[in-house]
Amino acid sequence: MPANTTHDDVYRRRWWILVVLCMSLLVIGLDNTVLNVAIPTLVRELHASNSQLQWMVDAYVLVFAGLLLTAGSLSDRFGRRLVLNIGLLVFGAGSAASAFAVSATMLIGTRALMGIGGAMIMPSTLSILTNVFPAEERGRAIGIWAGVSGMGIGIGPLVGGALLDHLWWGSVFLINVPIVIIAITAGRLIVPNSKDPNVPPVDPVGAALSIAGLILLVFSIIEAPSRGWTSPAIIGGFAMAAVILSIFVLWEVRSDHPMLNLRFFENPRFTAASLSITLVFFAMFGSMFFMSQYLQFLLGYSPLQAGIRQMPVALVMIIVAPMAGVLVNKLGNKVLVCTGMTVAATGLFLISRTTVGSDYWNLLPSILVLVVGMGLTMTPATESIMGSLPREKAGVGSAMNDTTRQIGGALGVAVLGSIFSSTYASGLGPAVSKLPVGVSDQIKSSVGGALAVSARIGGAAGQALSRTAASSFITGMDRALLLGSLIALCGALVALIWLPNRPEPDKAEQERMERIYAGRRQAAMVPAQEDAFEAISDGSHVEQAQVEFLEP
Repeated sequence: MPANTTHDDVYRRRWWILVVLCMSLLVIGLDNTVLNVAIPTLVRELHASNSQLQWMVDAYVLVFAGLLLTAGSLSDRFGRRLVLNIGLLVFGAGSAASAFAVSATMLIGTRALMGIGGAMIMPSTLSILTNVFPAEERGRAIGIWAGVSGMGIGIGPLVGGALLDHLWWGSVFLINVPIVIIAITAGRLIVPNSKDPNVPPVDPVGAALSIAGLILLVFSIIEAPSRGWTSPAIIGGFAMAAVILSIFVLWEVRSDHPMLNLRFFENPRFTAASLSITLVFFAMFGSMFFMSQYLQFLLGYSPLQAGIRQMPVALVMIIVAPMAGVLVNKLGNKVLVCTGMTVAATGLFLISRTTVGSDYWNLLPSILVLVVGMGLTMTPATESIMGSLPREKAGVGSAMNDTTRQIGGALGVAVLGSIFSSTYASGLGPAVSKLPVGVSDQIKSSVGGALAVSARIGGAAGQALSRTAASSFITGMDRALLLGSLIALCGALVALIWLPNRPEPDKAEQERMERIYAGRRQAAMVPAQEDAFEAISDGSHVEQAQVEFLEP
């Protein structure tokens, strides 16, 4: 950034900054949904089992969730653009390595590397946004940010389907590399490198405890379906995670420079919104895990055809999420979050009514109801979290927002996936009882494996096996999504009871005046910014007074 850049310059180009931030965020959204489309291909090409498929998703989630708080804290201390660019570089390297993976195990490892980069990217984008946009525009900006985040759900399958139809499966990861290069280049030119002006010392003990505790927690969640929720390893994992995270809480409470100020949780806006985000991502991640398999294996669509049929998801999300950003100033956070989660619960319930005879057009209205609910929920919940924190703590605050998303998503895949797997396997029953053990295991491992075996058998026996596998898949999916619907309703109840509709007026005014005084002091120290301060004093972009912008 040029030496004579002022806060006013940053304010004038804020929407271009948002474009770069959304481009950086898009690689994360694309990556997760592109992988979902590639799952059937990975079953065929890398002979991946259900467990390996889940780990391709969850290795990324495990590392991502474990490092988010540390990455957010480091961005506050050393500069958010710096951490964003490092994250993009790591994510790009992991994407290139994933494209040329030669086994399912190798792909799981490269996905973990991508998780390191993702943990740096996502909180940095939201914390930069929070510091660049004033309060009256922040809801709209977060709405666009959330819309782009959700847009990957629809664009990813289309891009992935087109690539899988014309190129090899590794191209679905390689597509991230040019986006990363463009985002780094554009970000270096226009994105300010903001940080906490009162940089506290690094908290290595807190960082180590949070990483160990969160990784153990997410690992136990992920492994519980395959090892059993009551197995000694899983109980021990949850117990160790509880102990380590309890020590983390005690350390942070007593530290004079905590990585995460736990007093944030005394604010009901922060706590209730975080819990709502956790529950809604529980429902969303769990439900989306089934969609690509259903469209390709049961309805027989190619990857590209399946991607085209998920495009309405992107279109609805990019419309609804920014709209929610506008509505939040008029209706309040409680109304929108509660309404959104109720609508999402309704969508999940409708999807859970799917039968073997259902087709895409039966399913589409239910999916769109779910997406409308998601779009209405994400923006006000995220705005509640970020609006309840000081701007200088935006990095760790946004990391907390993202951590709740990832823990909720991991829980959704694990819990709903566990219900699905047990229902699917038990539904096969006599169809596999007389088959050789190896063949039986292949059928039970995934519906793709069952359909491959039925094709080899052929004839009436093969068709009977195919019908049984399809019926078992639908039954398992329906039961899992019904639970997801109930979880989303719990999120609506949390918002209804605990989430304030708006911040307390006196507190909001006090914070506004403090920002004005901070701007006055800064303007007095930097005469070149006097014109910018006049805009700050009348409230037009008051938040710029709170952030330190660094030279390149």
